[in-house]
Amino acid sequence: MAVCPYGAAAVVMALLSAAIAFHCSPLLAVLQRALSLHTAHATKDMDNLFQLVRNIVPALTSKKHKGQDGRIGIVGGCQEYTGAPYFAGISALKVGADLTHVFCAREAAPVIKSYSPELIVHPVLDSSDAVEEVEKWLPRLHALVVGPGLGRDDLLLNNVRGILESTKARDIPVVIDADGLWLIAQRPALVHGYQKAVLTPNHVEFSRLWDAVLSSPMDTSNHSGSVLKLSQALGNITIVQKGEQDLISNGQQVLVCNQEGSSRRCGGQGDLLSGSLGVMAHWALRAGPEKTNGSSPLLVAAWGACTLTRECNHLAFQKYGRSTTTTDMIAEVGAAFSKLFTT
Repeated sequence: MAVCPYGAAAVVMALLSAAIAFHCSPLLAVLQRALSLHTAHATKDMDNLFQLVRNIVPALTSKKHKGQDGRIGIVGGCQEYTGAPYFAGISALKVGADLTHVFCAREAAPVIKSYSPELIVHPVLDSSDAVEEVEKWLPRLHALVVGPGLGRDDLLLNNVRGILESTKARDIPVVIDADGLWLIAQRPALVHGYQKAVLTPNHVEFSRLWDAVLSSPMDTSNHSGSVLKLSQALGNITIVQKGEQDLISNGQQVLVCNQEGSSRRCGGQGDLLSGSLGVMAHWALRAGPEKTNGSSPLLVAAWGACTLTRECNHLAFQKYGRSTTTTDMIAEVGAAFSKLFTT
């Protein structure tokens, strides 16, 4: 299932209409019908995607115990960057995870703890036995988000490398963002072919990954094709290219998320995306293809997280305009989720 924007089709239709309306009204009628059918098809695809996301959202019931709807690990946080792991972790909780663990460097831990008592913070990421310390928790986690606030210190990157290997060995879904993507650009084999990995690069990070994996120049006129090709080169793992439109591919198809957001871009909103995607990836994989109508569960999860992030941005911008921050966006998660995915 691929959802494509149809604004360009409307422009073309308007130009053709002006050119041929006087001379060839039957042809105009055909073109108008074609555009109408295209618009209806795109709208139907969009409605289907919303329904698929709703299908993976677990029901709230008193029969569940704490932890069943998501125990998410965030790997990141260093002396310089403490906000990003907080944003990712708190977003996971706001979306519906029951517990969030943050595995960070020792100096970052007190700061992250001070932001929220709701996060479980482990100051182990810069220790000599970091991999072993995180491995103790992996059997209890449903998904990992790697990269928010990680930085590029060699010790941290080497420890994360070991954590990723252990995560793959346990078949745990992993979302990789920010400086986690820097590590992948240096060592693409860490995720190559791992079908439970999702990469969430922005424009710069995408270009860096492309240069690391592909020898041919990128076709900047065909963004969807580029995302598809990079996914294929990495063994058909799921890639979310963030941008004016978010493009999501597993190497077989491309989904387009063009949910209305705003013109405001604030640091940290990518962490909202990665945190929410960690939860939705767990939900989607647990629900399975039967709940996603045969579509890739991770594609559905990624589209849902992109749509939610954009709606949070839209709602916050309506209130705060130019002064919108990621904290404002996170405050809108509940309202945005209910509007989009609650029936």
